[in-house]
Amino acid sequence: MRIFMTGGTGFVGTTLTRELTAKGHSVTVLMRKSESGKSLPPGAVSLEGDPTVRGAWQERVPEHEAFINLAGASIFTRWTDEAKRAIRESRILTTRHLVEAMALRKGNETHLFSTSGAGYYGFHGDEDLSEESPPGTDFLAMLSREWEAEAVKAKEHGVRVVLCRFGIVMGRNGGMLGEVAPIFRMFLGADLGSGNQWLSWIHELDLARIFLFLLETRSLEGPLNCTAPEPVRNREFTETLGKVLGVPTFLPPVPGFMLRLMKGEFGNVIVKGQRVLPRGLLAAGFQFRYPTLKEALAEILKK
Repeated sequence: MRIFMTGGTGFVGTTLTRELTAKGHSVTVLMRKSESGKSLPPGAVSLEGDPTVRGAWQERVPEHEAFINLAGASIFTRWTDEAKRAIRESRILTTRHLVEAMALRKGNETHLFSTSGAGYYGFHGDEDLSEESPPGTDFLAMLSREWEAEAVKAKEHGVRVVLCRFGIVMGRNGGMLGEVAPIFRMFLGADLGSGNQWLSWIHELDLARIFLFLLETRSLEGPLNCTAPEPVRNREFTETLGKVLGVPTFLPPVPGFMLRLMKGEFGNVIVKGQRVLPRGLLAAGFQFRYPTLKEALAEILKK
């Protein structure tokens, strides 16, 4: 299938592009001029353009049958007003401009897989959260609602829309592990806040396999939780990562107020979390290769 991807040079996009092309799909990766030097696997080509701005890149959109929308500024930063504006605009404008260009495919079978996040649900303590659970009211939840609303507009053009609500992606070359594994290797790993908060996560290869599954299972649409079936508490994450790396985790927890001082409003995301379950995928027959955190970390961090 001919696939058009935004955010294809990022942490998740790089793995996904590799896995899609390995299965015989052709992928066009939209790149800003500053990214033009990045290499792509065989079967993938680049197209220069800024998705937050209307431009000539939109003319190439109708040549494709499926669209994977990953673009967005990282949320793993201190949430100043400026950072929150960049986080929002990078997602909303990219999705809006992509959907506008997809209108030219009206009458042709078209698929849009648009990213959202487990943060859609807000903070619910120990409550199990499925695709039917209501949205939250914090910044990340409101952003996810607005982001998804832009993607759903593609249905007006006859497009099948799947809203992929990502958990924390575990992988080799970035994301959460890219930040915390070096700290643990220096024997500085510790629980964050109370340690009781839930972490809804997914192995990067299972995430790629979900997209391959969605390309074939065309009956699925609407929101899908892209998280492993066994979320863990932060305390279990600390213990498991320490064991896999072979390092002790004896330090006292990092107080929640310190995380809020360092990360601002994003600190609440770290110390609260949510327990999100992939009921839609499981009901559709998707089988996770790495359902437990221990299996996932052992595969990712193997020498």
